[in-house]
Amino acid sequence: MGQDAFMEPFSNLFCDLQCKIYFLLVGVCSALKLTVPPHTIHGIEGQPLHLTVNYNFNTTASEVQIIWLFERPQTNPKYLLGSVNQTVVPDLEYQHKFTLIPPNASLMINPLHISDEGNYIVKVNVRGNGTIAASQKIQVAVDVPVTKPIVHTEPSSGVVEYVGNMTLKCTVGKGTRVVYQWMKNGKRLHAGPNYTFSSNNATLLILPVVKEDIGNYSCLVSNPVSAMESEIIVPTIYYGPYGLRVKSDKGLKIGAVFTVDIGEAILFDCSADSNPPNTYSWIQRADNTTHVIKYGPHLEVLSDKVAQKTIDYMCRAFNNVTGKRDETHFTVIVTSVGLEKLAQKGKSLSSLAVITGISLLLILVMAFLFLWKRYQPYKVIQQKLQSRPETDYRKAQTFAGHESASDDFGIYEFVAIPDLAGGSRVSSQSVPGSDFISGQDMLSTVYEVIQHIPAQQQQDHQQ
Repeated sequence: MGQDAFMEPFSNLFCDLQCKIYFLLVGVCSALKLTVPPHTIHGIEGQPLHLTVNYNFNTTASEVQIIWLFERPQTNPKYLLGSVNQTVVPDLEYQHKFTLIPPNASLMINPLHISDEGNYIVKVNVRGNGTIAASQKIQVAVDVPVTKPIVHTEPSSGVVEYVGNMTLKCTVGKGTRVVYQWMKNGKRLHAGPNYTFSSNNATLLILPVVKEDIGNYSCLVSNPVSAMESEIIVPTIYYGPYGLRVKSDKGLKIGAVFTVDIGEAILFDCSADSNPPNTYSWIQRADNTTHVIKYGPHLEVLSDKVAQKTIDYMCRAFNNVTGKRDETHFTVIVTSVGLEKLAQKGKSLSSLAVITGISLLLILVMAFLFLWKRYQPYKVIQQKLQSRPETDYRKAQTFAGHESASDDFGIYEFVAIPDLAGGSRVSSQSVPGSDFISGQDMLSTVYEVIQHIPAQQQQDHQQ
């Protein structure tokens, strides 16, 4: 680049100063307006970049000059190309990279490289009755798109909660001005009591590790021209056992007591939250001693083979990595009622249905007893009287006091009517010489009337 090009910026400054003085005198400088993007332009390495520039003026121009310069921080500007009217004058060093199509003042850069990052200065000079000029600066940043990041976990074998620490590192192969952001279960992760980030957020430290730190972690990297997210990684954290409990497929459970029927086989299941999975042991308590009866998460108890009706058991869970264990106690009661099974299956009758059924049964029984008491005495009397021999009726006639037996022939009946005061009233046909015995049965009374005939009267009757 020659000396003239080197002195060009100084001459431009001098021209601007002249224009401002001229504006103060005749107000012509405002006739030229130059418009460029107000913000930094981000370009992608290897791709073309178009710098848009517009200008206009309101004076007669005999000559329009456009000049493009490039500068980096702490360096002198370099001449790229220029034009006078529609004739382009490129710099031989950059003639295949920069394009200008007059009268448009926009500049095309193709291809764009990292070395092209800097400030681009455009200047427009218009010569008419006088010379007016304007210049603007455009800041260009060149970025390399980021590649997919990779997350590494240290230690990779996993850590025990409350004991170890964990470090997650995010690395990216390519990319400029990379911004790192950590995600957990799809949400941005922020610094907290357990989370500490490096200065550029590329490293995440979890100290100390707890069970709640388990989740889907990923690293999101971005720059002004691209963004990529890593694969999901789930850190290995050892914990537990937590929430130990015993369940059964049968029986009625009330608190820590299971009630089962005699002869019923019941299967117990023991479970607890843990990583790695727990080892389980079943322990039976008898005579103030305990002994292991089975290993594994399941236990089957046959209630018809137990020695006593109440048995105490214990399930113990142990995590061989964390070294922690937990245990839970429960009791099995063997019954012969079987109501527990009905209650468990929800097939028991409701209280209202039971009461209603009993009430209907009592009503039917009372109605039957009433009818039986109402009709049974008359039936018995009739049967007894019909079964009497004819001699009894003859005795009854003689007992009536008449010489003619045909006059008093018939059946005499005593009817007992209950008295509210507890006594009895008897209405009948009068029988001379007979005494009424209170409290005797109605049937026996009739029988005695017929049987108790004076012997003398019986002999006279026979004669």
